[in-house]
This record gives sequence, C-alpha cells and structure tokens, in this order.
Amino acid sequence: MGKTIEKLALEKGHTIVFKSTSDSEKGFFDEADAAIEFSSPESAVKNISRALEAGIPIVCGTTGWLEKHDEMVKLCEKRNGSFIYASNFSVGVNLFFSINDYVAKLMAPWKEYNVSVEEIHHLQKKDAPSGTAITIAEGILKHSDKKDWKLNTSEENSLNITAKREEDVKGTHTVSYNSSIDTISLKHEAHSREGFAMGAILAAEFLKDKKGIFTMRNVLGIED
Repeated sequence: MGKTIEKLALEKGHTIVFKSTSDSEKGFFDEADAAIEFSSPESAVKNISRALEAGIPIVCGTTGWLEKHDEMVKLCEKRNGSFIYASNFSVGVNLFFSINDYVAKLMAPWKEYNVSVEEIHHLQKKDAPSGTAITIAEGILKHSDKKDWKLNTSEENSLNITAKREEDVKGTHTVSYNSSIDTISLKHEAHSREGFAMGAILAAEFLKDKKGIFTMRNVLGIED
C-alpha cells in the first residue's frame, strides 16, 4: 500500500517528504502537510499519536487496533488536530457502505430473510474479519433485530461473518439475504490496491486547512 500511495501521490503532483517502515525512516517528518498511515495493528497507535502530537493531519487505513480508537479521538481533540480513520478508503467500498445501509433498512421488515456477510482477502492479511466487513455488519445491525456480529457463528441472534484467506485476493465482500424462496446479494470486489490508495490521498487532500474528526462520508459528500 505504501508504494502504491507514493506512486499515485507523485503522479498527482504531491511531494513525499517522509517515509517510515518497521526497519527505517527517511526524510523529515515535521515538513509534512499530511500523513497517511498504512502499517500494522501494532504500529498504528504510535504513528497516529506521533502525527497528532506534531500537529500533522493524519489519515489511517490500518485495521485491527480499534480498541484504542477512542483514545486517539481524545488526543486529536486535545491537540486540536485533524484525523480520518476508515476501515476502507476505496471510493467504491464507501459507496457500497451507503448502499448496504439502505438495503438493510429496506429489508428490516422481511424477517424470513437471514442476512450474513462474507469477506475474502489475501493470505498475508492478519486480522479477521476485515475492518470493512465489520463496518458492513455495523451498518446492517442498525436496522436488524440481531444483537451483534460474530465470526463463523450459527447463533440465531448474531450476524454471521465468514472470513476466508486465499492467494492474491485484493478484497471481496458479499452481503447475502437468504430465504427459502430466494437470495438477494450485494457484492464489492476490488481488482487492485489503487482504489484504496487513491481514496487515502483524497482523504489527505480533504484534511488540508481543516480541524476535527472526519470520515470518508465527509470526504465524498455522502449525506446521512
């Protein structure tokens, strides 16, 4: 993701002033107008904190660290900073989130349909289910009688998420409403990582001269 973001940012005329990996740092962090964070669950909080403490707007697409999310929000507010977290920065996925929310509301009265979520990712993805699948599930639960989501469950009162890991899959998410008569499905399939990278760059551009906590709905101008 870092290499893809760098490539697309340079193509858009931006300058990369700092790069950091688990092994090295290169450049001058304090010169950045915005930071884009795609690392690992173990590093995300440290990187977000560093940017907020330095007064640099930060965009984070790392998943698997959300038990510390409220802490980062409070730090952002304390430092009067700028912060966007998204489980997925793809424009298509964020449109999918809104479609999913609308369909869940539409399907809510029809109790004969049982809803479930499936996500498929590459073998190197560490967290399961994906942050995107969790966001999808949360959108469904707002309009559902189910009390929560669970991974690989058959419990009637929980929304089942199935997570699969396969070779070279960029990310596929499917929502299925199954009844004894028919099935209704919504599917988003990523073909490359460029969609995630471009969305993250759009988010970083959006944060310029802004203060506060924002989402991709704000970036894309999607009304609640």
